[in-house]
Amino acid sequence: MKKIEAYIRAEKLGEVKEALIQLGVQGMTIMEVRGFGRQRGRIEVYQGAEYVLDFVPKMKIEIFVPAEDAPRVVEALSKAAATGRAGDGKIFVLPVEEAVRIQTRERGRAAVSM
Repeated sequence: MKKIEAYIRAEKLGEVKEALIQLGVQGMTIMEVRGFGRQRGRIEVYQGAEYVLDFVPKMKIEIFVPAEDAPRVVEALSKAAATGRAGDGKIFVLPVEEAVRIQTRERGRAAVSM
């Protein structure tokens, strides 16, 4: 089982969600987060004054999938989130030891199956 964490541009969330639904992903968690990568933030102009936006707003998506589905999910995420510009984000794939669906007590693949 794998946990996929993706940090993407907020404006790409709708496209990413649709791509994941098309794959059969049954659930995801999203969070509004802020951070910076190589671009180290950005400069904004407001009423003629420049200021530095140190932390850029992003969306964090968490998805849990069976290990064999992870490559397809990562590919769909990559395509849907891409703009070709700096700041498109990152995807991380992490191992998950166990999952339990609280309502039914199902474990492992049955708890997160696509």
